[in-house]
Amino acid sequence: MIRYAKTGILGAGLILGMSGAAVAQPASDNSGFWQTRLQVASQADTSQPHWIAPLFTTTPRLLEQLRFDVPVQTTKGYDIVNYGGAKGLELIPVKNVEIFISTPPYLTHDKPGAQDGIGDMTFLLKYRVAAGNEEAGNYIVTAFLSTSVPTGTYANGASAAILTPTIAAGTGWGPFDFQTTFGVALPTGYENKLGTPLSHNVAFQYRLGGKLWPELEVNSTFWANGSLAGDKQVLLSPGLIAGKMQLGRRLGFTVGGGVQVPVTHFHTVDRSYLLSVRFPF
Repeated sequence: MIRYAKTGILGAGLILGMSGAAVAQPASDNSGFWQTRLQVASQADTSQPHWIAPLFTTTPRLLEQLRFDVPVQTTKGYDIVNYGGAKGLELIPVKNVEIFISTPPYLTHDKPGAQDGIGDMTFLLKYRVAAGNEEAGNYIVTAFLSTSVPTGTYANGASAAILTPTIAAGTGWGPFDFQTTFGVALPTGYENKLGTPLSHNVAFQYRLGGKLWPELEVNSTFWANGSLAGDKQVLLSPGLIAGKMQLGRRLGFTVGGGVQVPVTHFHTVDRSYLLSVRFPF
């Protein structure tokens, strides 16, 4: 387990190092490709609201950052720890578009008989349909398409790739903001087992003192078919995020933590805890 955790941290460090080197180029070298890329990213950030990305709900904002999460799920007294949390590198290659590539997560179990191993990798494409910064309406609407790839070992992932089209939106009033997503998971196989669950997430945030973001999320999943047909799960998720703290000219640091508590009779986990570390650039 320690070997895999170190490998994941090393990989994240290498990605961050390459990203940091890119954004730290001297002004004289910021020509051609890098100058254009950084200008595109800066313009994308300037033209949208400047809320923090929630802990559990995927933000409709376009971001450039490296993110490493460690969620811990407790079910029937046993814990599953996910090093990486299907998070990774986010980049804005062209106007209104973000691409995301997760690092390979590594899952550990304390339940007898369960095997530790690699989880599923995730890829995400965002297209920002409309947005206005705090001086131009303070709102955003974005379309997502995410794909999880069945790279998991020893039942640490899904049995098929899953496509999840999602619509996301948000708006803000002064220090308060509201971000929401609605999506449907479409497996490429084993649909009778996996079903096509609908997910709806809402995050309420308040900016406190410039750097603190207390939040409350409502994370809901509904199964209309599959092995869980007719079931629904609703989780209340309070959390706190601190950031962004400036580390360099472009590089920053953000850290947050939260807990998910089920409020419905049916739930797939008893409780989840999350530590999230991000390096925006």
